[in-house]
Amino acid sequence: MASLINIGMSGLGAAQSGFYTLGNNIANADVDSYSRQQIVQKAKGGQQEGQFFIGSGTTLADVRRVYNAFLENQLRTTTSLSSEASSYLSQITPLDTALSGSDTGITAALQSFFSAMQDAAAKPTEDASRQLLLSSAQSLAKRFNTLSSQLQQQNSNLNDNMGSLVNQVNSLTKTIADLNTQISRVSAISGQPNDLLDQRDGAVRELNALIGTDVVERNGSYDIYLKNGQSLVLGNTTQTLGVETSATDPTRMALILNRGSTKMDITSSATGGEIGGLIRYRTETLDPALNELGRVALVVADAINSQLAQGIDKNGNFGASLFGDINSAKAISERSIAKQGNSAGSGNLDVTIKDTGKLSTSDYQVTFTSATGYSVRKLPEGTDMGSYDLGTTPPPVIDGFTLSLNGGGLKAGDSFKITPTRNAAAGIDAVLTDPKKLALAAPLTATSGSGNQGTGEITQPSLTTDLDIYDPAQLSALQNGMKHSTPVKLVFGDDTTSPQTYTMYDAKGNSIGSGTVIPGQENKLQLSVPMVDGNGNATGDTFTFEMSVSGAPKNGDSYTVSLTGAGSADNRNAQSVIDLQTKSTVEVGANGRGISFTDAYAKLVSRVGGSAGQAKMDADATGALHTSALDSRSSVSGVSLDEETGNLVKFQQYYTASSQIIKAAQETFTTLINAL
Repeated sequence: MASLINIGMSGLGAAQSGFYTLGNNIANADVDSYSRQQIVQKAKGGQQEGQFFIGSGTTLADVRRVYNAFLENQLRTTTSLSSEASSYLSQITPLDTALSGSDTGITAALQSFFSAMQDAAAKPTEDASRQLLLSSAQSLAKRFNTLSSQLQQQNSNLNDNMGSLVNQVNSLTKTIADLNTQISRVSAISGQPNDLLDQRDGAVRELNALIGTDVVERNGSYDIYLKNGQSLVLGNTTQTLGVETSATDPTRMALILNRGSTKMDITSSATGGEIGGLIRYRTETLDPALNELGRVALVVADAINSQLAQGIDKNGNFGASLFGDINSAKAISERSIAKQGNSAGSGNLDVTIKDTGKLSTSDYQVTFTSATGYSVRKLPEGTDMGSYDLGTTPPPVIDGFTLSLNGGGLKAGDSFKITPTRNAAAGIDAVLTDPKKLALAAPLTATSGSGNQGTGEITQPSLTTDLDIYDPAQLSALQNGMKHSTPVKLVFGDDTTSPQTYTMYDAKGNSIGSGTVIPGQENKLQLSVPMVDGNGNATGDTFTFEMSVSGAPKNGDSYTVSLTGAGSADNRNAQSVIDLQTKSTVEVGANGRGISFTDAYAKLVSRVGGSAGQAKMDADATGALHTSALDSRSSVSGVSLDEETGNLVKFQQYYTASSQIIKAAQETFTTLINAL
């Protein structure tokens, strides 16, 4: 017959196990990875008494882990997405602030520069306004430098963060592999080790916060794979991640998967988690922003320098560069990065900017197919830009730049990364210090003859000869030639005929050209003047200019075109510089259409601002998904203190009732003994 005391004792044992489990649940209520546990009881086998079976109490069958694999997997996925979005947002927010801020962005500095140019144009003979213009140019250059430095520092911080995060990934994968081993060993002997399973799930969740992974359960162990299919954990073995200097760009750290004796660059395929967010930010936002900022700096410096070259300064000389040479030896050499593993002595490539209006914001990959032949691909999309040869003269212009070999010899397979604009914002510098050398006046000035009797009117002439501000020899030769070849005079002929003729004479009265105009209409004249040296000998060169004649000149009416002298109050070249604010100087197509550099910078600010806004929405959305997934898991596996408190009361009553059974058995036994 079943023992009443043993039945009571089994109830006490079950109640005590319930207390232990409840206590463990309550103690771990704030542990994220903990899954609520429940005891599972079953009845002991009954004992036969005649034709009946009488129960013999209860026994503890299991301590069950309340767990839902689907909800756990959903939580891993949303953890990875939310972490990536948050990582991206944390990086792009300060960039957006820096680009758009009035104290850090370029817009306010550009406005200040052009305001100073307007003041100088209004008072072209005043040195104070010229000095203010130089100060504004220096401030503009420093603003470019500072902003570029902030972006470069962000890249440096990103490289450091990747190294730290990779160490955390390797620590977690080792932990998961160790837990796989322990779980397999314990499960084979003693059943499911609930706490170890929770620890492993927690480690996997932490891993997904760092980098996106997929989990496959195999024979009780977790195999962890990156999103590109490469394994990090297989049972109790791991493959580690590392960061190394990129083979194609030493300023960028690459994410490396160590596969025993080999290594694989997985930077382009790594997604999810904080690491994925950093890589995506660098690829989609930081590098394009650096390139766009550099392009704007190049166009600003080149356009302003080139326009100043078309003018005359206060000393009567052609204009000097306000900003440094965009094709300095240092700048040319820094636009190319040789790939690690190029042939010994392969040297590097010089990258010369030929047309800032044609520059893009892309980087380029140049791969040599022979000692001189090479192909070009635009990055990151990989667009084929064609095949070329270093021996071609003049060198082909590719998106506004040309390539040439700087030392060494190349072999097939050698490769270079070309970054035409990346470092330009860091290198821009205001080099002009003498305010008198600001060329605010136009180089040619036209005056009407004192004896003119007709109604003819002229516009001031514009020099159309191409000038290279970075070629002092050409500027000097042109200035000397124009000095000795001016003034020139246009004298109009018989006004009773239409078209009316005119003749152009040099300073000595020699005829050097002729043409016709139609009286009463606006006539645009394009004139060419042969140049002479100081001895009056022809040099073989010419300079060209254009002007308009309207009205009806009388026979003998004349107009003289002279080289603008020193101290001129003319401000036409300053006005031309001011016009650069809206002139098409960026992304200029074959039809001459493009955008201004102010619009180009506004486009950069708008793009980054739009991306920052989208990043905020992504972070909010993925955060909401993660919160929902966490709530769903908590509703099943989380510890509810209210529920545990109710269970505590239940087990207290259970324990009390079981003890009463034992007490009743004792009293019954005592009564029987006393009766005997």
